[in-house]
Amino acid sequence: MQAIRTILWVLITIVAVGFVAINWTHVPINFWPLADGKYLGITWPVGLIALMGFLLGLLPMWLLHKTAAWRLRRRIGTLENSVRAASATAPVAVPDRAPVIASTSAPVAADPAGPATRVDPPIYPQ
Repeated sequence: MQAIRTILWVLITIVAVGFVAINWTHVPINFWPLADGKYLGITWPVGLIALMGFLLGLLPMWLLHKTAAWRLRRRIGTLENSVRAASATAPVAVPDRAPVIASTSAPVAADPAGPATRVDPPIYPQ
């Protein structure tokens, strides 16, 4: 799985570098108009501007994903700790076998379709 991830990142890097290399023409970026009719700005290559815009758009979703994963890991850890604490404080006693009840009469089960029918009691080894 790590090899596939590495190959994918190498391909993404090659595509990004190729995009920047093809779009290396410089364009002005104007930030603020000045009093003399000019603008406060810089001149950058189009490819870098596009990559920075893509990364700025990706950043909020990446942060949302990381915070959701952190919250879920924290919640799972809390639940695991509560299960560990509950199992450590109250051990459950499991009987070796079901108790044998000595009875002279057989139990009667109610049948919803008709009158009561006789049920034979289970036989347990002694």
